[in-house]
Amino acid sequence: MELNQQLEQPIANNQQSINRATPLNVFKFFFYSIIGIVVFFIPVEFNGKSSIILDHIVTIISVWSPTFVTYFSLLVLFMGAVYPFITKTWNNSNVDLIFSLFKILGFIAGAMIIFGVGPAWLFDPSMGPFLMDKLIKPVSLLVPIGAIFLALLVSYGLLEFVGIFMQPVMRPIFKTPGRSAIDAVASFVGSYSIGLLVTNRIYNEGKYTFREAAIVATGFSTVSVTFMVVIANTLNIMDKWNLFFWTAFIITFIVTAITVRIWPLSSYKDEYKTGEGSPEVIVRKDRFKVAWREAMIVADTTPNLPTNIWINLKDGLRMTFNILPTIMSIGLLGLVLATFTPVFDILGYLFVPITYLLQAPEPLLTAKAAAISISEIFLPSLLVTEAMVATKFIVAVLSVSAILFFSAIIPTILATDIRISIRDLIIIWFERVVLTLIIVIPLTVYVFAL
Repeated sequence: MELNQQLEQPIANNQQSINRATPLNVFKFFFYSIIGIVVFFIPVEFNGKSSIILDHIVTIISVWSPTFVTYFSLLVLFMGAVYPFITKTWNNSNVDLIFSLFKILGFIAGAMIIFGVGPAWLFDPSMGPFLMDKLIKPVSLLVPIGAIFLALLVSYGLLEFVGIFMQPVMRPIFKTPGRSAIDAVASFVGSYSIGLLVTNRIYNEGKYTFREAAIVATGFSTVSVTFMVVIANTLNIMDKWNLFFWTAFIITFIVTAITVRIWPLSSYKDEYKTGEGSPEVIVRKDRFKVAWREAMIVADTTPNLPTNIWINLKDGLRMTFNILPTIMSIGLLGLVLATFTPVFDILGYLFVPITYLLQAPEPLLTAKAAAISISEIFLPSLLVTEAMVATKFIVAVLSVSAILFFSAIIPTILATDIRISIRDLIIIWFERVVLTLIIVIPLTVYVFAL
C-alpha cells in the first residue's frame, strides 16, 4: 500500500469506538506533558543563568560533585569502548569495525586526559581539556537524564496532539509528519543529542519512515540555543544576539527545506522499520477533535510510568555509550588536523569560488572556516575570533546551519538505528554548507553595510 493511501486512512474503528478520555488518561496527558514541556522548553533563571531546567540539572550535578562527573564520564567512555564487543557488533561491517576502534581510542584518550598522562599538546586548553569539559562531561549526563524526562514529553499523547496541528506546516515544507515539530524544538531548545534520541525512538516505533527520520536527523538536529550563546560569546557578537539567533534559525530550516528535495535525501525510501508502521493520519477538518482522540489513545496504551522511564533510560544510556568515545576520539583528531596540518586549508579551496563570487568580506578565512566545520562545530568560531564582525556573523550562522560534524552529531546519528551512510552524511553536510553560504553571505553583506 502506498504511503499516501496509508496516511489518508481513518483511525481504526475499534480505536474510535472506545472512549479513551478517562480521567486517568486526561491526567496523564496534561500532567506528564506539562512536566516534559517545562523541563525541555521553558527557560528558567537560576544562579544568574537563564537556561532550560535540564541544563540546570546537569550544571547542578557538575558543580555539586565534579569528581563524580569526571569518573562517571570515564566509566561511560569505558562502557562505550567495550559495548560493541559485548554485543558482538564490532565486526558487522567495515564501518562498525572502524568506529569500534575509534571508541577504544576515545576511551584511551579520555583516560590519559583525566589522569594527566600524555604529551604536552594533549593538555593544551583548546585540545583535550576543551573536549572533556565542553563535550564529554556534559553529554555523559545530558543524554541519560534527558532520556528520563523524554518519557514524559513524547509518551503520553503530546507528540500526536501537536503533530495534528503542525501537519499543514511540516508536510508541505519539509515532507515530514507534523509530529516532527517536537524534534525540531527539542534540538534547538535542548540539544542535538536529545533531538536524535526523540527521532530514534519515534523511528523505532514506526512513526517515521526511513526518509522522514533521515530528514529530521540531518535537518533539524542542530545545536541548542545554549550552545549558540557560547558561540556568540566567543565571537563577541552578543550585542547582535537576536539578529544572530533568528538568522540562524530561519536559514537552518530554509536549507533543510531545500536539501529534502535534492539527492541523496530525495532518493530515500518511505519505508517503516516496523513494516506497516503507524503513519500519521492526515486531518483536514475537526483538527482539535482528532488530535485529542489520538492523544487519548496513546495515553491509554503507553506502559506505566516506571516501566516507560526505564525503557527510555536504557535507550539513553545505550546512546551515551555509543557516542561518547567517538566524540572524544574523532573530535580530538579534528582538532589535531586543524591545528597541526594544512588539511582544512586545502579543503577550504572547495568553497573559495563561492566566497569570492558572493564577495564575502574575508573569502579565504570564511572558506577555511566552512571546511573545518565538518570536524567540530566550535572550531570555525575559534578560527575567526580576530576577524571582521561580518565574517564572525557568517561563520556563527554557518556553524549552526551546517548541522553535521564528526566530533559529535555524525557519530550520534551512526549510533542510532537510522542507517544513513557516512558518504551521504558528508554529501548532505557539503550541500548544507554551500546553501548556507549562498544565503548568509549576501544577507550579511547587506545588513552590515547599512
